[in-house]
Amino acid sequence: MSNDILNSSKAPEPVGAYPHARKVGNLLFLSGVGPRERGTKIIPGVELDCDGNIVSYDIEKQCRSVFNNIKNILEDSGSSWANIVDVTVFLTNMKDDFKTYNRLYAEYFKDNQPCRTTLEINCLPTPIAIELKVIATI
Repeated sequence: MSNDILNSSKAPEPVGAYPHARKVGNLLFLSGVGPRERGTKIIPGVELDCDGNIVSYDIEKQCRSVFNNIKNILEDSGSSWANIVDVTVFLTNMKDDFKTYNRLYAEYFKDNQPCRTTLEINCLPTPIAIELKVIATI
C-alpha cells in the first residue's frame, strides 16, 4: 500500500509542519485548507488592522478561494473535484456565514455530493473564517 506525501505547487504553503495531502492506497487525505494565496500572506476578502486583527471579511471570497485551493491540491495529487467523498468544514461564525457558505457549497458540489460535516470553531491558525478538510479517491 502506498503512503505518499504530496504537495501542490499552486496551493498556499502550509502554516505548519504538514503536507497538503497524503495518499494511502486509493484514498487522498487533504490537510486543512484555507483561503490564503500561494507565495503571500494575502487572504482574499480579509481586511486586517495594523495589529493583524480582522476588521472585516467576505465569506464568499474566502469560500471561493478555499474551493480553488482544494481543486489545485486534488489535481496536483492525481485526483479531481468529482472524486471528493467526505468534507469537514470549519466556520468561525456559523450564524453569519453558514447561509452564504451553504449556497456556494451547493453550487460547487451540484454534480458531486460528498458526505459533509460543518462545525463552528472559536478560531483558526490564521485570520480566516473557513477551512475545509477533504478526503477523495484517486
